[in-house]
Amino acid sequence: MTDTVVGWHVELEFEEDAHRTRAAALVRLPDGSEVRAHGYAHRHRSDDNQPRIGEEIAGARALNELAMRMLTKAHGEIDDAAGRASRPLAV
Repeated sequence: MTDTVVGWHVELEFEEDAHRTRAAALVRLPDGSEVRAHGYAHRHRSDDNQPRIGEEIAGARALNELAMRMLTKAHGEIDDAAGRASRPLAV
C-alpha cells in the first residue's frame, strides 16, 4: 500500500477599520477549483481597539464558512457520482 500525501494551503486576508474586520478565506484544491468564504467581526464602541481579536473572530468565521462550503461541494460531487442525494454529516 502506498501512502499519498496531499497538502492544501488556505489563505486568509484581512481588511480592518476602526470598528470592523473582514476576513477573506481561500483554498485552492488539487482539481484546480477554488473555494472562498468571508467572515466579519464588529468592535463594540466601548471595547478597546485590539485588531488581533477582530482578526481571530473574523478569521474563525471565514474558516467556518469555508468548511461548510467545502462540505457542500463534496456532497454535490458524491451526489453526482452516486446518482442520488447524500446525507451530510452534522458539523
